[in-house]
Amino acid sequence: MITVAELNDFLLYGALVLLLAILAVRASVRFGFPSLLIYLAMGVALGEAGLGVHFDDAQLAHALGFAALVVILTEGGLTTRWAEVRGSMLPGLVLATVGIAVSVLVVAVIVHGTLGFGWRLSLLLGAVTSPTDAAAVFSVLRKVPLPRRLAGVLEAESGLNDAPTVLLVTLLSSTAFAEEGVPRIVGLIVGELAGGAALGFLIGWGGAWLLRRVALPSSGLYPLAVVSFAVLAYAFTSFVHCSGFAAVYVASLVLGNAELPHRPTTRSFVEGLAWLAQIGLFVMLGLLAWPSRLDWSDVLAGLVAGLALTFVARPLSVFVSMLPFRPRVPDQLFLAWAGLRGAVPIVLATIPLAAGLERADRLFNVVFVLVVVFTLVQAPTLPWVGRVLRLGGEDEVRDLDVEAAPLERLDADLLQIRILPRSLLANVEVGELRLPEGASVALVVREGRSLVPGMRTALKVGDDLLVVAPRRVREATERRLRSVSRSGRLAGWLEGHQQPVHARVRWIRRP
Repeated sequence: MITVAELNDFLLYGALVLLLAILAVRASVRFGFPSLLIYLAMGVALGEAGLGVHFDDAQLAHALGFAALVVILTEGGLTTRWAEVRGSMLPGLVLATVGIAVSVLVVAVIVHGTLGFGWRLSLLLGAVTSPTDAAAVFSVLRKVPLPRRLAGVLEAESGLNDAPTVLLVTLLSSTAFAEEGVPRIVGLIVGELAGGAALGFLIGWGGAWLLRRVALPSSGLYPLAVVSFAVLAYAFTSFVHCSGFAAVYVASLVLGNAELPHRPTTRSFVEGLAWLAQIGLFVMLGLLAWPSRLDWSDVLAGLVAGLALTFVARPLSVFVSMLPFRPRVPDQLFLAWAGLRGAVPIVLATIPLAAGLERADRLFNVVFVLVVVFTLVQAPTLPWVGRVLRLGGEDEVRDLDVEAAPLERLDADLLQIRILPRSLLANVEVGELRLPEGASVALVVREGRSLVPGMRTALKVGDDLLVVAPRRVREATERRLRSVSRSGRLAGWLEGHQQPVHARVRWIRRP
């Protein structure tokens, strides 16, 4: 039982930690590494080695970690645009399944041979560390200008690889590992993944169908309803013994790409929930870590496993997985280097810890060292690696938030465009944009001043445009603007001309 006084203390310290964590986001953006490292450090500082907060409940950490992953995957699905990842979904799926299998085996063989770990512990270490982390990938890669196909593969992989690895680690941590043969385990994993994806699609589609037809009395109820459908997908699918993580990601992907009322409000709400889940998760995992119990053998094992994973297992898994798709060599090199780890491996390490598996505490320590060291190495270097490999992609905001409400009477969206230095929108007259019927440039903001443009108004670098587009032509308007930004006023005749886009486009709410 908790008293009111204890509740007050908890709220005080919780609010202070949360505010510090929010301020830490600024530092993470400035230095280019995921904020999870700062949150983990905060947890360690609060723990027994720092302020003395005691937390060693592996069962509770396991349960809360899964709950946080549900929220993080919900946010990942809701903010992923299907039009951008559709062509990358199959490569991402192969990388999240075949690639995981290759990585697990390679890490297990190297760890078994060099560190003398038993086969079960070696396979567990490979399974725990192989998946990329959705939160780390979404937070870092969306700040790195990449071609859509490449960013889409990484986002799809990070959203899809949680489900198979959770199943694999759970089986390796249970008695089923010894009792069942490899073919049966593989069949079980495939069956649960397929069932979870199917149920997630049905629940997401049903939720979108219902929300489009039910007029809720408050706009604040729509985000709650969307999150409830995502959680329902996870809980119901897990209840029928299929993959809940596959279900929640697929359901959120369907809901996020449906024409629902108050979509920007919903996405903002879920993004806030995801930040809260990430902060709470990482701080908790930092509390669970035992720096005082780390010895040099754990650090050495973490470094060896990280080197094997980063420089052997990950590149090999990318090469094998991408064989059918024949990507360019620079793309494969970036995919190999961009396999960011984060909270997911540490959460997965709590599964054998909660199951009471022998040497699970050492596995947790090794994984913790690996995640911290190699996230520090990889994440800040991603922009540099992208430049060296010449992977410059569209210089635009990837998240286009479309407001479908607050009133059904307003059936239009407001599109904001910033013209960047190399955009071919510069010097194009408003009349030469030839936007779809019904869409128009309502306002131009230039050097801090606003003007209502005429048909002969020429656009300039640095201009911000506000374009009103009816929903029925919203996508066509966006395509047209990007086309002109690539190919200039002759875009109608040069649609196949491939140049980078240098116009930043984002959807903003209606006033």
